[in-house]
Amino acid sequence: MKIVLSEEALNWFKEEMDVESGDGVNFYARYGGSSPLHDGFSLGVKMDKPEEIAVQTEHDGILFYIESRDAWFFDGHDLHVQVDLQLNEPTYAYEKM
Repeated sequence: MKIVLSEEALNWFKEEMDVESGDGVNFYARYGGSSPLHDGFSLGVKMDKPEEIAVQTEHDGILFYIESRDAWFFDGHDLHVQVDLQLNEPTYAYEKM
Protein backbone atom coordinates (compact mmCIF):
# COMPACT_ATOMS: atom_id res chain seq x y z
CA MET A 1 0.00 0.00 0.00
CA LYS A 2 1.25 3.48 -0.83
CA ILE A 3 0.10 7.08 -1.02
CA VAL A 4 0.57 8.80 -4.38
CA LEU A 5 0.14 12.57 -4.25
CA SER A 6 0.04 14.80 -7.34
CA GLU A 7 1.82 18.16 -7.36
CA GLU A 8 -1.59 19.86 -7.59
CA ALA A 9 -2.75 17.97 -4.48
CA LEU A 10 0.37 18.98 -2.57
CA ASN A 11 -0.27 22.62 -3.48
CA TRP A 12 -3.95 22.29 -2.50
CA PHE A 13 -3.03 21.03 0.98
CA LYS A 14 -0.54 23.87 1.39
CA GLU A 15 -3.02 26.54 0.29
CA GLU A 16 -6.33 25.26 1.67
CA MET A 17 -5.21 23.51 4.87
CA ASP A 18 -2.17 25.74 5.51
CA VAL A 19 0.14 22.75 5.91
CA GLU A 20 3.84 23.42 5.91
CA SER A 21 7.09 21.63 6.52
CA GLY A 22 6.93 19.69 9.80
CA ASP A 23 3.15 19.12 9.64
CA GLY A 24 1.39 15.78 9.28
CA VAL A 25 -1.70 15.01 7.21
CA ASN A 26 -3.59 11.89 8.24
CA PHE A 27 -5.85 9.96 5.85
CA TYR A 28 -8.22 7.86 7.96
CA ALA A 29 -11.36 5.70 7.90
CA ARG A 30 -14.36 7.78 8.91
CA TYR A 31 -17.68 6.26 9.96
CA GLY A 32 -20.48 7.49 7.72
CA GLY A 33 -20.86 8.15 4.05
CA SER A 34 -19.58 5.68 1.51
CA SER A 35 -16.56 4.95 -0.59
CA PRO A 36 -15.78 2.66 -3.53
CA LEU A 37 -14.26 0.23 -1.00
CA HIS A 38 -16.72 0.26 1.92
CA ASP A 39 -20.34 1.25 2.27
CA GLY A 40 -20.92 3.13 5.52
CA PHE A 41 -17.34 4.47 5.70
CA SER A 42 -15.60 7.31 3.91
CA LEU A 43 -12.13 8.78 3.77
CA GLY A 44 -11.33 11.50 6.29
CA VAL A 45 -8.42 13.92 6.23
CA LYS A 46 -7.00 15.87 9.16
CA MET A 47 -3.82 17.50 10.33
CA ASP A 48 -2.44 15.43 13.17
CA LYS A 49 0.65 13.94 14.75
CA PRO A 50 1.33 10.29 13.83
CA GLU A 51 1.11 7.50 16.38
CA GLU A 52 1.59 4.18 14.58
CA ILE A 53 2.13 4.68 10.85
CA ALA A 54 1.25 1.94 8.37
CA VAL A 55 2.27 3.87 5.25
CA GLN A 56 3.65 7.33 4.59
CA THR A 57 5.04 9.65 1.97
CA GLU A 58 6.79 12.96 2.48
CA HIS A 59 6.73 16.01 0.21
CA ASP A 60 8.39 19.34 1.04
CA GLY A 61 8.81 18.21 4.64
CA ILE A 62 5.07 17.45 5.02
CA LEU A 63 4.23 13.93 6.16
CA PHE A 64 1.17 12.33 4.53
CA TYR A 65 0.28 9.09 6.28
CA ILE A 66 -2.20 6.36 7.20
CA GLU A 67 -2.22 4.92 10.71
CA SER A 68 -2.05 1.16 11.25
CA ARG A 69 -5.56 1.19 12.77
CA ASP A 70 -6.96 2.51 9.45
CA ALA A 71 -5.04 0.26 7.04
CA TRP A 72 -8.05 -2.11 6.78
CA PHE A 73 -10.02 0.62 4.99
CA PHE A 74 -7.70 0.57 1.98
CA ASP A 75 -8.13 -3.20 1.53
CA GLY A 76 -4.97 -3.79 -0.54
CA HIS A 77 -5.29 -0.57 -2.55
CA ASP A 78 -2.95 2.37 -3.08
CA LEU A 79 -4.39 5.82 -2.38
CA HIS A 80 -4.02 8.30 -5.26
CA VAL A 81 -4.69 11.94 -4.36
CA GLN A 82 -5.28 14.49 -7.10
CA VAL A 83 -7.29 17.71 -7.46
CA ASP A 84 -10.46 18.42 -9.42
CA LEU A 85 -9.45 21.79 -10.88
CA GLN A 86 -13.06 22.73 -11.69
CA LEU A 87 -14.21 22.24 -8.07
CA ASN A 88 -10.85 23.08 -6.46
CA GLU A 89 -11.04 20.07 -4.17
CA PRO A 90 -9.06 16.88 -3.76
CA THR A 91 -10.13 13.64 -5.40
CA TYR A 92 -9.25 10.20 -4.13
CA ALA A 93 -8.81 7.05 -6.17
CA TYR A 94 -8.09 3.57 -4.87
CA GLU A 95 -5.99 1.39 -7.15
CA LYS A 96 -5.46 -2.32 -6.47
CA MET A 97 -1.84 -3.06 -5.63
